[in-house]
Amino acid sequence: MHHAFFFHGETLHLRPSGALFWPARNLLAVSDLHLGKSERLARRGGTLLPPYETQATLEKLDRELEMTDASAVICLGDSFDDSEAANGLDEDCRLWLTRLIAGRDWTWITGNHDPGPIEIGGTHRAELRLAPFTFRHIADPNEMAEISGHYHPKARLAGQSRPSFLVDAARLILPAFGVYTGGLRSDDPALVTLMAKDALAVLTGSRALAIPMPR
Repeated sequence: MHHAFFFHGETLHLRPSGALFWPARNLLAVSDLHLGKSERLARRGGTLLPPYETQATLEKLDRELEMTDASAVICLGDSFDDSEAANGLDEDCRLWLTRLIAGRDWTWITGNHDPGPIEIGGTHRAELRLAPFTFRHIADPNEMAEISGHYHPKARLAGQSRPSFLVDAARLILPAFGVYTGGLRSDDPALVTLMAKDALAVLTGSRALAIPMPR
């Protein structure tokens, strides 16, 4: 079950998967897919992850698109773990992603890990303004009506940590949508400073659950 709320005059749905759905525009937004993370870590001699993380993330995205029937998609940056991971996407996953993009208004926002998969299709932007919102990768403390990602926020409830949306009157921060991504606790100074004192954390999982943001 999603969490619906009113944000700057628009109804938004925060989905248990970590995706944002904007019904009025039939738009799905996701952040920090980090496709190719296992390949990048193996290439650099880091900790080995299961090699199917890209497929698992694409399955999750495919399921959200099927459930929402979204005609527009915004990926809020760090869609690939780096530019080499984008170039090294295996053919099956490349075709899968191409199929998801086909027939949709698809926007890649530039992240700090990747410049955006230019050869795959879609539109590439540093940020996107769709009134009343601005979509970007990293939150700007001086902005209002902003939707971003980057921090991979997590919040704890009953001793369990879950990827979480963070929302206050000014901004909405999405959790990482990709599988096998780490996270930043909501009580980290970077998030405590950025979010208002009355901010909410909306935990993902079997259902989206809103709680006061743990500090």
